[in-house]
Amino acid sequence: MRVILNQSTALGPKTGIGHYTSELLQSLRVIAPTDTFDIFPPDWWRSPRRIGGALRPRRGSSLANADRATRTWRDAIMNQMRAFGERALGGYLRLANRWHRYDIYHEPNYIPLPSSIPTVATVHDLSVLLHPEWHPLDRVRYYEREFQAGLQRCRHLFAVSEFTRQEMVRELNIPAERITCTHLGIRADLRPMSADETAAVLRRLGLPEQYLLFVGTIEPRKNPMMLMRAYCDLPAAVRERCPLVLAGGWGWNAAEFAAYYEAEAKHRGVMHLGYVADADLAAIYCAARALVFPSFYEGFGLPPLEMMACGGAVLASTAGSVVEVVGPCAHLLDPNDLTGWRDAMQRIIVDDDWQRSLRVGVTELARTYSWERCARQTLQVYRDME
Repeated sequence: MRVILNQSTALGPKTGIGHYTSELLQSLRVIAPTDTFDIFPPDWWRSPRRIGGALRPRRGSSLANADRATRTWRDAIMNQMRAFGERALGGYLRLANRWHRYDIYHEPNYIPLPSSIPTVATVHDLSVLLHPEWHPLDRVRYYEREFQAGLQRCRHLFAVSEFTRQEMVRELNIPAERITCTHLGIRADLRPMSADETAAVLRRLGLPEQYLLFVGTIEPRKNPMMLMRAYCDLPAAVRERCPLVLAGGWGWNAAEFAAYYEAEAKHRGVMHLGYVADADLAAIYCAARALVFPSFYEGFGLPPLEMMACGGAVLASTAGSVVEVVGPCAHLLDPNDLTGWRDAMQRIIVDDDWQRSLRVGVTELARTYSWERCARQTLQVYRDME
């Protein structure tokens, strides 16, 4: 069997979909060594992606606060770049298929390219359709134009959680038998570490010995404003004992969050670390007092599970898939309950017994999610299509 996968999201710094793509590919190659799993585009594609990323305004830039005409101009450029990139990728895929005659094309990032190859795609969530206010206008329009047509080109679909699978059935009227749930997994390097093992990373990153940790892009869907306000409302003595560390880059429409951070939060114990390299993630998880994850919506939600793989306590929102994945071990709160989040953060900082109780069973739960299992379930769908 010959399969080709689009690796675009795994080029450069990885977020959840990039990790899914790279980890799935590695695991498929391990469990099915006699099959072929090729990728496209080539690695030099990183440069055009960087140019496109630079055009998206972040953290209160002039473009983020520009007038309507300027934003329309930017959106037009983004749409032209996306269309050019899709044509180039589509041409590369056609040439690759002409050379190698693939049996399956797997698109790990929602919308497959037009192709004569039998196609499957992975849908990570429906936030662009259900909550367009959390996404750039050019992305929303692209999904309105291409998403449904792309799904219709697929013989089968993957959802990364049962929550997302049920949303696809309910919102898109896709028959349940056409969708397979393949939960994400945990990377092998995410494990409990001692204070001696984490010390060098903490020193290099300028982190204290104890802190609350948020991991994720700082954007509206992740609910960072509520989190910062709730933390800033803690008594000064509690904040001095345990800062709040934001590990993630400024994302789309983050100007309001950046302004609050600069004016208030960073003077009241909040630290913005920025994007953290994969090699440092285990250390910053292990040293944290707890992970705080107040997201409004998640298709899966990797950071809470990654924290548990490292043996840590988790305060998380009741966002659908988060309950499914880590609900048995996490302390769950409504994402809009500022008072509840403030009180939970204070308790996790001062109550050692409660903090320890939230760590019971977490590594065992995390071990039930593996990339090998994800790959085997994916491979079975490939086999069924032969």
